[in-house]
Amino acid sequence: MKMSVEHPPSSPPPPPPPLPPPAPLPAPCPPSSAKKKLYQTIASSRSAVEGDHTEARLLLSQRESSFRPDLQWILVNTYVPSLIQDGPQCGLVALWMAACLRQPQLTVDMETVVHTALSRGYTAQGEMFSARNMALLAEEVCGCKAELLSGGLNGNNAAAIITHLWGRQPVLIPYDEDYNHEPCQRSGHRAHWAVASGVLLGLDHGTVSNAHAHPDPTLPWLCLAAESCSPCPIGSPALKEVYILAKQGKSLRYQLWRFDDVAQSNWQLRIMDPQRANDGTQYVVPQGGLQAGLAGQVVLLHTRTQTQ
Repeated sequence: MKMSVEHPPSSPPPPPPPLPPPAPLPAPCPPSSAKKKLYQTIASSRSAVEGDHTEARLLLSQRESSFRPDLQWILVNTYVPSLIQDGPQCGLVALWMAACLRQPQLTVDMETVVHTALSRGYTAQGEMFSARNMALLAEEVCGCKAELLSGGLNGNNAAAIITHLWGRQPVLIPYDEDYNHEPCQRSGHRAHWAVASGVLLGLDHGTVSNAHAHPDPTLPWLCLAAESCSPCPIGSPALKEVYILAKQGKSLRYQLWRFDDVAQSNWQLRIMDPQRANDGTQYVVPQGGLQAGLAGQVVLLHTRTQTQ
C-alpha cells in the first residue's frame, strides 16, 4: 500500500520588481524658442542697412520710374534701428524703435516696454489696440511728450504729421498690413503698427531753395533737406505728392509708402480678425473695438520735449 507524502506548502513567488519611474515631461519651451515665423526666419539671415539716407536711396533708385520727373523731390529722414517682433508685439516694437530718437538719448530696453504695458493693463499678449494707451505708454517709457491725433489722417492732421516728420520726429501709425507689409484695407483684420521716421515730398521745382536742400550725390533728381531746413512746405500749392519712410516689426528694412495709402488703411480699422478674436486667447480691446481704439488715430512723439 502506497502512502501519500505531504509536501510543505510552497512559499509565494517574490513580488515583481517595481516599475521604473516615468520619464520626466519635457520642460515647456519659452515663447522665444517656439517655431519661428517666416518673417523671423528671413530676418535672421539679414542685417539692417544703417544711415539716414542709405536705404532710402536704394528704395528710390529701384522705383525711380514711379516718381514724376517734373517735380523736385526732397527727402528728410532720421534713421531708427530695426527690431523683429516676437509674437503680437508690433506696437511695442514700433515704440521701442521710435524711442531711440529721444533727445537727450535715453536707453530703453524692450523688456521694460513690455513689462510696463503689461503692468498698466494696456496689453495681455503684446498687442496694442488702443492708440490712446500707446500715447500714455510712450510718455511713461520715453519720458517725452506724446500727442494723440484722431479724426483721420487728412486735413490738419495730415499737415501735422508731415510737419512732424519734416522736423525729424517719429510718428506711430496703426494700419492694416498686407503680406508685403505695405498698407492695405482689410477692415482691421490685419491691424499692425509701424513707426514713420521720414518723409519724401514731391514739389514744383524751385519751391525749396538750395540753401535748405542739396543734391544727393548718387541720385541727381533727389535733394536732401539740410539739417537747418526751411519751414515745411505742407501748406504750399506746390506740394504735389507725399510718401513716408517707415519700419515695422516684421522686417529689418525701411519701406516707402504713399501717404494717402496709409491714411486710407488707418481710417478703415474697424474689426478685429474674427479668427484671432475667437482663438481663446485673452486680448485687451477697448470699448468700441478697433474702430474706437485705432481708426483714424496716430501718435506723434515729441522726442525733444520731456514730460514733467
